[in-house]
Amino acid sequence: MIRFIIRCAIAAASLFFTVALFYKGFWGWGIVMILWMVIIGFTFFRDERMILALNAMRTGDTDKAKDKINKITHPQFLPKKQHAYVLFLQAVLGTQDLGFAKSEELLRKSMGMGLRTGQDNAVARMHLAGICAQTGRKKEALTLLAEAKKLDDSGAMKEQIVQMQGQLKVAPSKNQMRMAQMMKGRQKSPRRR
Repeated sequence: MIRFIIRCAIAAASLFFTVALFYKGFWGWGIVMILWMVIIGFTFFRDERMILALNAMRTGDTDKAKDKINKITHPQFLPKKQHAYVLFLQAVLGTQDLGFAKSEELLRKSMGMGLRTGQDNAVARMHLAGICAQTGRKKEALTLLAEAKKLDDSGAMKEQIVQMQGQLKVAPSKNQMRMAQMMKGRQKSPRRR
């Protein structure tokens, strides 16, 4: 919040100085200040921590990406699409820390807000399918994988989707998991003669 207030103050001050420079006749410096205002305006629509986190994800440094995403304390002040990406990255990077329920909630919320590319939507659905598979919702996981397959335009995740579908075919259903919990993992005792 403080960063947002400081950013607004800098934007207002640069606007004031730009107008003052044009009024006094310093056209060259006024044009330079307009370029400075464009850079400041760009920071209102693109959070620098978000850009650094996405870059760290592309290079494969998930710890650095997780650190940058967790530093964004008030994503609700970001534009809607960036807020969606913050929630998406928090869910994907923090599944172990947050747990399945919170991670699923964040993924559904980010998909509802709208992710920009089909590839990102496919990754979100595939991750959500993995959570559904872990919690015993096999049918929903297969549906999400089918949606992810349709959204994957480039075919980059085709192998992963096929592998996950194969794992789901041999995975136990929710009823089988419930029965195993009720039986506490005991095997049937052998018949007595």
